[in-house]
Amino acid sequence: MIAFVSGPVAALAPTTAVIEVGGIGMAVQCTPGTLARLRIGEDAKLATSLVVREDSLTLYGFADDDERQVFELLQTASGVGPRLAQAMLAVHSPDTLRIAVANGDEKTLTAVPGIGKRGAQKLLLELKDRLGAPVGPARAQGVGATLPASWSDQLHAALLGLGYATREADEAVALVTPQAEAAVAEGLQPPVPQLLRAALQSLNRTR
Repeated sequence: MIAFVSGPVAALAPTTAVIEVGGIGMAVQCTPGTLARLRIGEDAKLATSLVVREDSLTLYGFADDDERQVFELLQTASGVGPRLAQAMLAVHSPDTLRIAVANGDEKTLTAVPGIGKRGAQKLLLELKDRLGAPVGPARAQGVGATLPASWSDQLHAALLGLGYATREADEAVALVTPQAEAAVAEGLQPPVPQLLRAALQSLNRTR
């Protein structure tokens, strides 16, 4: 297994980072939160998990070993593949997921695109006792307080990491704010990956 990749960031895309390792560009699938921390030309180290399929080899990258471990544990539940596991980590931090499973919190899981009420109930049953206890400092404000940043901060940082100017990032965030507010009105977490795609589409139209 490839446990991690380390080297300069050669390129960034909405869902992928290319890390130069020994003269070879390794394409790594990452969440917007992880991509937002990377800058082209700067050194980076990502914990990784290699997913092998008959027709593909896909490397998934994470900010740390804990995130990778949760990614792999999530896939032990039936119906959870690497894409859904990554989507769960794009919306929630590892400790948010641990707390949600421990508390039987369906609402937190249904905030992830692709997980409905019945799917959340099934996941809560299957993942119980698998993810373990939260590893970060205690948080008195509940599950929502474990998110590392607001959706707008994550989106803004991801756009800057992709090379857009601050003004362009500000305008793109403003354009997708109605979509985020609609999700909040329904009691859901704004879906950062979908918002990032919409923001990039708006930026491409204005260039």
